[in-house]
Amino acid sequence: MKKAKIYKPNKTAMQSGMGKTDKWILEFETADPTKNPLMGWESSSDTYSELKLEFSTKELAINYAKKKKINYEIIEPKKRKIVAKSYADNFLN
Repeated sequence: MKKAKIYKPNKTAMQSGMGKTDKWILEFETADPTKNPLMGWESSSDTYSELKLEFSTKELAINYAKKKKINYEIIEPKKRKIVAKSYADNFLN
């Protein structure tokens, strides 16, 4: 049986804003990873591991997985802790 994880992607290190993090991703896990003898990279003959599906809401991703009989795991996004900073704080201490 196929197994997938449903998650909301984190922002990349090159982003200061939250762009491209509003979609939910359904990504299949690699069934049988093997090591490539020439380069040493991980490879697999499972083409599902190359597939990433985007959904606008978590519920749509869950409904799709249930409809297609895919075992899934939901990874909830962590809350961002926002610290208010001011340039004047550098000179007050």
